[in-house]
This record gives sequence, structure tokens and C-alpha cells, in this order.
Amino acid sequence: MSELDQLADRVGIEPFYHDIWGNRRETSRATQTALIAAMGLDVGSDAAIARSLRTVEERAWRRLLPPVLVLDEGSPIAVPISTPAGLDDATLLWTLTLEEGGAEEEGAAQRGEVSFATLPLDETTALEEGKFERRILAVRHPLPLGYHTLSVEVRKKGGKVLKGVVPLIVTPPRCVLPEDVIPGGRTWGIGVQLYSLKSADGWGIGDFDDLGRFAETAGALGAGLIGLNPLHALFPADPNHYGPYSPSNRSFLNVFYIDVEAAPDLADAPAAREAMEQEGFLRDLSAARAAELVDYPAVARLKLPVLRLLYASFRAKHLKKSGLSPRGQEFRAFQRRMGPALRRHALFDTLHEHFYTADPACWAWQSWPEAYRTPESPTVKDFARTHAERIEFFEYLQWEADRQLEQAALRGKKAGLSVGFYRDLAVAGHPGGASAWANPQVLVQGATVGAPPDQFNMKGQNWGLAPFSPVALREAAYEPFIRLVRANMRHAGALRIDHVMALKHLFWIPADADSNGSATGGEGAYVQYPFEDLVRIIALESRRQGCIIIGEDLGTVPEGFRPAMQKAGVLSYRVLYFERAADGGFLPPAAYPSEAMVTITTHDLATFKGFWTGHDLEWRHRLDLYPNEGAWNKDVWDRGVDRWRLLQALSREGMKPASYPTDEGDQPYRRELMEAVHRYLATTAGRIVMVQIEDALGEIEQPNLPGTIDQHPNWRRRLGVGVEEIAGDERVKSLAATVSAARGPSRQPPA
Repeated sequence: MSELDQLADRVGIEPFYHDIWGNRRETSRATQTALIAAMGLDVGSDAAIARSLRTVEERAWRRLLPPVLVLDEGSPIAVPISTPAGLDDATLLWTLTLEEGGAEEEGAAQRGEVSFATLPLDETTALEEGKFERRILAVRHPLPLGYHTLSVEVRKKGGKVLKGVVPLIVTPPRCVLPEDVIPGGRTWGIGVQLYSLKSADGWGIGDFDDLGRFAETAGALGAGLIGLNPLHALFPADPNHYGPYSPSNRSFLNVFYIDVEAAPDLADAPAAREAMEQEGFLRDLSAARAAELVDYPAVARLKLPVLRLLYASFRAKHLKKSGLSPRGQEFRAFQRRMGPALRRHALFDTLHEHFYTADPACWAWQSWPEAYRTPESPTVKDFARTHAERIEFFEYLQWEADRQLEQAALRGKKAGLSVGFYRDLAVAGHPGGASAWANPQVLVQGATVGAPPDQFNMKGQNWGLAPFSPVALREAAYEPFIRLVRANMRHAGALRIDHVMALKHLFWIPADADSNGSATGGEGAYVQYPFEDLVRIIALESRRQGCIIIGEDLGTVPEGFRPAMQKAGVLSYRVLYFERAADGGFLPPAAYPSEAMVTITTHDLATFKGFWTGHDLEWRHRLDLYPNEGAWNKDVWDRGVDRWRLLQALSREGMKPASYPTDEGDQPYRRELMEAVHRYLATTAGRIVMVQIEDALGEIEQPNLPGTIDQHPNWRRRLGVGVEEIAGDERVKSLAATVSAARGPSRQPPA
């Protein structure tokens, strides 16, 4: 094995993978070199590769303690301690500090002292400066679940002292399961794209007040949860960047979901109310409400100026130099609770607005003047001082967005939602966004996230997102990952993790790759992540927040991955379209796993009406997404076969509607069929069944058409029915009754 191969192995780059057809694909030298360089290691020459390999191999020996230890609840605490050899006369003192308080509060049992030479010797090695040895410190004190720290001092006679601290993360064996929070452990929910909701008093996009109303309707219909698209923060200065799976920051919220008229400060802001009464504003508001698609720039032009006036009024009334009002104190408490991460996010939004408004070519922070590319630079600190109020404005927006999301969640709970909202965590963020700017040490800049070729994308996919560096993530004691997971569980009863296989490995594409995901000189490679640690951290946060975890495990799933997820209490994500037997037929309900969330379709796939009529295939043909006519004709033929197979599956279960008397020929779309398929799915053992609101309303268009950018109105479609009308819509009520009857009682009584 060459030194480059050894280095690639040490940093987790897999030497090969098997594609979806079973073909073995080797990782090229060019891809290895590019991805290692993206992790910050020098591979510019053979000598540099040798030095980087030595650095990686010796890193653990040159530090007293590991960067972090993730432990199972009840497991013994064995801490490796690395020192130069020859400390036989040294004394080791340790202090265990529990998360809930200091060791002094816990008593003398949380401290210890031992002769260093009596610690079991685990391993030795020879480094350039001499021999090193690793000994094991056993701390025989059971720890509760949570985040603790162990401080160690090695004192050698003569006064030399070695000091170190290691975080100890103690985790449960599994996540919260549906049976822990739902009567009977079974329920159903409704999936909705928040932006698609519309109302008579809306501002052209679904907002958190619309979500609260929708939650009340869903609860009254017997649903246990509402599934949402990612609510991640985007780019307020550029509302044209609206893809929810390409966010600026996954730890904060999209401020365009704020309902301006529900903000408490509107009552005390006459300037804002006056602006909302202007003829031009009312004309633009009427146009935004009537638009068939979400016009994001129009929404921004309506909301941001009024929100600025609300902040100005809030600042004048509640943040006076003479003292804070109770409301001002609440804002300051939010700032403290969110910590430096909120400040950096708001600082980024201010900088992004500053540079992008002046020059659209300066959209990504990598194109800003160099002095502004580092959050800690003196220039950025000067900017923060001179733009303090503008930064605070963006913090204020996050405060109000968080408050309104919380209110919407409470409305759903009061209406009887047993789980509440399930939020969606995108696989990564945009490399030009706030997270990548604020955390350059843990987010990779020289590579992007994607997927290898499969039957849906023959050339592979480059999603253009910045991945976590697995090495840097562990060096940071997983703190960025913990904050991310915790932030996305706020005001939620469940969390869907997009492309959950990323916990084990993720397909990286070098920065010089083309848009189809094929790297120059190679095809990209899978990079391994500390799977067991990440899953155990998710389980801990799941328990703390009472949050069910759903892993979107579609696509190429590594061998053994699903059993590991099931053991950890992470629900699988099963889509009717893909659940097939060996002969291509649809699996019967009895074949579905119980530890799963099941659904007919997703935001990336055809609605049921679109599937049955082949509308999605027509879109692809119209947009010239097929390589040739033969591929189009094959898809049309296969869809006809799938319709027949679905009718066969319904017949086996005695569920085929009488309106479909034959199994041959093209069958028109009818609601009876759609309800029958939902009944079919609702009888599976899956813990959660999701209904998409587009299917309930008979919509034919899907939210997103993969493989397109602006050819198809992705992430812009609005529902054909207002949120006020959904509660009384007979189609929605009928489908809800069908699914509820098949699922059985599973909701808590309204408060």
C-alpha cells in the first residue's frame, strides 16, 4: 500500500465502492489527493504526503488525552493517556465534572489520585523525539446521561506537569421510539411544504401563522404529526436563492416564514402600520397573494422593510439605555441562549447584505475582500462594531421566527397532535453560506457533497454542498454536530434526517468536478464518518428533547446500515414507489418493517395523481431530460406496467376500488384509487404513515423535479386551496377518515 493510500485510509477515504448495479469503482489517485487536500493536509509532493501521514499517525500520541470520548450508558470509563516514557515516578490526579454541576458539589468521589506507573500499559511507540507510551485510566464511577468532562494532571517529581481535559459524552442505547410518545405506538401525519400554504391574509408565502392553522386542522382530522420541508436559514439579501436543501445555516430559521402581522411589535410601530397602508404596498401585497407560484423577491420586498420598522420600534421601546423592558429582557435571554452562533449568523447576514447589495458578483463569502473572509479578523470585528444595530436586526428576526414556530407547535399540540411537527434536516449547507464562513475549521471547502451514478441519475449528482470534515468534527468534540441536531429538534416532536447514510459515509466530489458529479481524473469517493459516535449523540439528544428520529435511507444503502439504525431506534423511511419484490411487484403491507415511516411519495417524486397519469414523465420529456426517445418510451411502458402491478397488489389485499374493473389498459385517475392506496399503506406495520397534502387535494404537480434548476418551478408551487378551506374540504376529510380508520386510535385528546 502506497503512502498516499495509507493516508487516505487514515482520514477515512474509502478505496472503492460498489455502485447500484454492483460494479466495483476504484478511487483514483487524483480523487484521493484532492479530497485529502480538502481536509487541510499537504499532498503536494511525495515528501509532503509522507509528512502528512506521519502527522496523522502521530497525532494521538502527541496529545495527553483524546479530543472526546462517547460512551454507552453504564459502560466502564477507560481513558487512554499518552505521555513520553519515563514517568514512573509521576502522580496522576483526575477530576470528574458532571454536566449539572462541578465536582465540588458531587463530593470527594469525583476526584482521584493514582501512581502513574500503576496504570495498565496499553501500547508504546517510538517517535522522533523518543519513546511514547499509552496507559489506561479506569474511572469507576457510573455517569448519568449527558455531557461531562474529565480533567487530568500528570505531575512528575521536579515540578513538570502535563494537563489535559477530555469531554465524556454518555449516551443511551437508542432514540425515543413512537411507542414512547404515542398511544399504541402508531400514528399518521400530513406532509406539507410550508411555503406552499396560502391564506386570505398571507403575504405571498406560507408562514408560521398558516402553519399553526394547518396544525389545528390536522389535529382535528386525527393526525398525529405534520411533516415539514427544511426550515433552515437561507439568504435574506438574495431571495432568489430559495432551495430549502441548500441552506446558508441549518441551525437557524428562514426569516421569510415570519408572519409580520403576528409580530407583537406591530401594535407599537405606527411607522410600520403606515407603510402597510400605502397604495403601492397594498397593490404589491394583492399581487403576491394572487400569484400562482411563490414570488420570493416580491415576498422579500414586502416583508423586510416592515420588519426593519418593527425592529426600530422594538429597539426604541424595549432596549433603552436607561434599562430593558420585560420584553427586552426576553430578547437578551434569547441572545444568551443561542450564544455566539447566533451572533455569527447575524454578522454573516449583515456582511452578505453589505457586499451582495453593492456587487452581486460578491455573493459567496469567498468572493469578499480577503480581510472579511475570517470571522475573527480585526476588519470583521471593526465592521461588527460599526454595524451593531444591523446585526442585532437579524438576531431580532431569528427571535421572532423562533417564537412564531413555537406558537405554531403549541397550537398543534392543543389540537391533539400527539407528536407535533417533524422537522427536516438537510444533508449539508451551501459552501458560500453562514455556516461555512463561521466554521471553516470543520466544514470542507475543497469538496462538495453528491451521489454516485444510479438508475435515476446516470452521471451521478453534485449537490454543491459543503460537508463536515470527519477529522475536524472529532477534534471539535462533535460540538458543531451537537448544536446542529439540537437546533433542529426545537419545537419538534420528530426529526427527519435527509440522506441519513451520511452518518456512516458521504460521497465527496473534488472542487474541480463537473456539474454532473464526475471529478476530473476520478469520480469522487465515499468518506467515512465516526458512525457510532454520531448515532449515539443523536440518541442522547432524541431522549433529551423527546424527539423521534426518522432516517431517510433511500438510494445506495451500505450493507448492515439499516439493522444498525433499527438497533439505535432510528426509523427507516419507506416509499411505496420503491418497495418492490424481486419480480418488480409492490410489496404487500405485511412485508413492511414496523420500525419505519411509510409514505407513497416524497417532495422529489411525483404526486400520486402525477404518477398515475405519467405527468412527471411528460415533464421530463418536455424538458429534454431523456438521453433519447427510447429511454422515454421505456419509462412510459414501465409506468403502465407499474399501474397494473399496483392494481394487482390492491386486489390481493381486497382493496381495489370497484371503479377499476380490469387490470388492463390505461386507467383514468380517480380519487377512489388514491384513497385505496393510502388504505393499503395505512395497514402496514410501519409506526408512522405520512399523507402528502398534495395527494389529499388531488394536486398533479410535484414540489421539486430533480435534475432541473429553473426549467421547472421547484420549491415555488402553492396549493390550490387556502389554509382556511382545508378543514372543510371533503377530499381531505375523506382521506383522513380512511387513514385514521386503518391506523386505529393514536392521538392524544385535545388540551
